Amino acid sequence: MNTFASKDQIIFRVNSSITPTELSNVFKESGVKRPSEDLLRLKRMIENADILISAWDGEKLIGIARAITDFSYCCYLSDLAVNKEYQKQGIGKELVTLVKENISDEVTLLLLSSPTAMNYYPRIGFERIDNGFRILRKI
Repeated sequence: MNTFASKDQIIFRVNSSITPTELSNVFKESGVKRPSEDLLRLKRMIENADILISAWDGEKLIGIARAITDFSYCCYLSDLAVNKEYQKQGIGKELVTLVKENISDEVTLLLLSSPTAMNYYPRIGFERIDNGFRILRKI
């Protein structure tokens, strides 16, 4: 685990353990729609992530970036969430920067955006793409 301090005393941790309850809380406090009440599913989401970057204010988890990758060709940023009280301070951008530092330059970073965040991602370096397909989860 690596730990990095920001100028505002927010601590960023790479692959530090977090609990399903902490993850649930940051999802709820960020407004990101995830299965926040399903702690067993959140536990699996934590355990099966290849990269887990967390942002902390003291003992409180205030931001998360969770990614799935092969570390060779592609990386899917499955979650980027920051507590609403801490948004617009560069925390989300720093979480993405730390994900990018944990993958090489030969790896493409991909994500699916909620409609409300479509204008955010280009501001932190993502390029909009139109080619894609999906099969939605049933639950």
